[in-house]
Amino acid sequence: MAIKIKVEFLGGLDIISSSVREHKCSVPLEEGEATMKDLIEYVTKNIITDPKDIPVFIEDDTVRPGILVLINDTDWELEGMEDYVLESGDVFTFTSTLHGG
Repeated sequence: MAIKIKVEFLGGLDIISSSVREHKCSVPLEEGEATMKDLIEYVTKNIITDPKDIPVFIEDDTVRPGILVLINDTDWELEGMEDYVLESGDVFTFTSTLHGG
């Protein structure tokens, strides 16, 4: 059984996924068991196109500072961050607040 979710990259963060902003994903894990930590790993392995771009997204095994994470339009800090349990239909939005010059 897989969890069907949507992952969005905004604020220029889509550079890590070949400029594709929206990804409909089927995460091959059990609903009720998979957490945000599993999703971060899934994104790293399946969505980020070039392994060199992983540090753009990940720092110290979590989403790097400067990336705003929303779970169903709610700040992930209010949802338990890495401990949030994924549910089918969830929408995860990663927005870069860092704009290079």
